[in-house]
Amino acid sequence: MAVKKTPVLVLDCAKPEDLAEFYAGLLGGTARLGKDPDYVEVFDEDGICLAVHRDYGYAPPSWPRPEDSQQAHLRILVARGDMDAAEREAIGLGARPVDTKDNSGPHDTRIYSDPAGHSFILAVSAD
Repeated sequence: MAVKKTPVLVLDCAKPEDLAEFYAGLLGGTARLGKDPDYVEVFDEDGICLAVHRDYGYAPPSWPRPEDSQQAHLRILVARGDMDAAEREAIGLGARPVDTKDNSGPHDTRIYSDPAGHSFILAVSAD
């Protein structure tokens, strides 16, 4: 029998409480500070979504500059009819648009950076 494991994506930043609140608002979850003040988890009704960790020497990613690779990003799936509302919500919470052209099709993707500079994509879900 395999040992149950829960993968958690952890984002580094300078202000974990602020970034956790951003993602809690965006994902409809709750930010929860544990025993370590430098580590905050974001939960929703299904469990942990992601976590945020304080990096005292944090420098924001420089992507989308052409000479830099993206390395990793969050892809947040949204129902086709909810894309514009999800975009307004993300920007209202502090996201910065990187590429938000309206594709209006099955491959509609809109790219943002969170308040700490990490990239994420709102994309139409396959359902």
